[in-house]
Amino acid sequence: MKRPRQLSAAFVRTIRQPGRYGDGRGGYGLSLLVKSTATGRLSKSWAQRLRINGKPFNLGLGAYPIVTLAEARTKALANRRAVEKGQDPRGGGVPTFAQAAETVIRLHAKNWKGSASEAQWRQSLRDYSFPKLGGKRVNEINTADVLACLVPIWNEKRVTASRVRQRIGAVMKWAVAKGYRQDNPAGDAIAAALPRVGGRRNHFKALPHAQVAGAIEKVQSANGWLASRLCLEFIVLTAARSGEVRGAQWGEIDFESAMWIVPENRMKSGKEHRVPLSTRALDVLGEARDNASSPDLVFPSVQGLVQQRHVLTQLLKDLGIKSTVHGFRSSFRDWAAESGVERAIAEAALAHTVGGVEGAYFRSDLFARRREVMQAWTDYLGQ
Repeated sequence: MKRPRQLSAAFVRTIRQPGRYGDGRGGYGLSLLVKSTATGRLSKSWAQRLRINGKPFNLGLGAYPIVTLAEARTKALANRRAVEKGQDPRGGGVPTFAQAAETVIRLHAKNWKGSASEAQWRQSLRDYSFPKLGGKRVNEINTADVLACLVPIWNEKRVTASRVRQRIGAVMKWAVAKGYRQDNPAGDAIAAALPRVGGRRNHFKALPHAQVAGAIEKVQSANGWLASRLCLEFIVLTAARSGEVRGAQWGEIDFESAMWIVPENRMKSGKEHRVPLSTRALDVLGEARDNASSPDLVFPSVQGLVQQRHVLTQLLKDLGIKSTVHGFRSSFRDWAAESGVERAIAEAALAHTVGGVEGAYFRSDLFARRREVMQAWTDYLGQ
């Protein structure tokens, strides 16, 4: 039987001679493979020859007649288009979203501060994205799929939903970098489709700065674990973040220079931060040293480990202090603004990154001037 330049349904159905029969022009590398089995029967199947990432591969497209000529051509065209877009059409070569997420988590985990971030990533993706995306290959996910994950929680759990969107986006960006797809379906394209929620943004509950001195007095006179009370007071005096203080180690304290150097791995900015210590802050450290129960940690828990955040939160609640631990940073910032402290100094005291042109030319951490401000803050609190 003479083979036509382009396969026909009749030729495919009637051919009995073993061999490879190409689909000719426009076949996108499609061939019909005819083989003789050990029992003398003929088998027919479809194959496609493609170059993926510069290397030649044969892709199986299924057996005839389960897969017809028309269906084989449709598959071949889709595979050829995928290659042109830089994607890998091999099913086994494209990971599922769950597989890709695991790879991304492993890539980032070593740069995260502690295990909490990894646990939060895993839980949020497991709870809110895997049910709809987990089994899909990353090149098959579209904007509608991402919206199906986010819309049900967007109004009630806005913060969580935003984080889930960001994490889905990180996985998709990895997929783009690996050549599995061309776009990020969790990016700007879905912003207009997500519901808008009115109202003001919720901030951390904070005390008016005039009430902070009274709060410190309550903390100082309270019962309970001394290191927890000293830790909370030190947070207020330094306007530092809770995690930075709870993880503070004696090797970071320079008593002679009245300075605490927070290493980059515990800073939100990822940069080392120098904290000037006021007279009362030094006294707090002296009291902690005199009652030290850990050779390394400045404010250890009862078990000698890093204090848990909820312990300090519960202390505030027990004392009737209507502020979060983080809220004391807001109290300090309000006091600084009302006291005429320059914005750059106040932001540097809070270890905030200054953006824009101001940040581009800002090189000094204003340590000497921050020392004056932190002592003034301590004096204002009557400490």
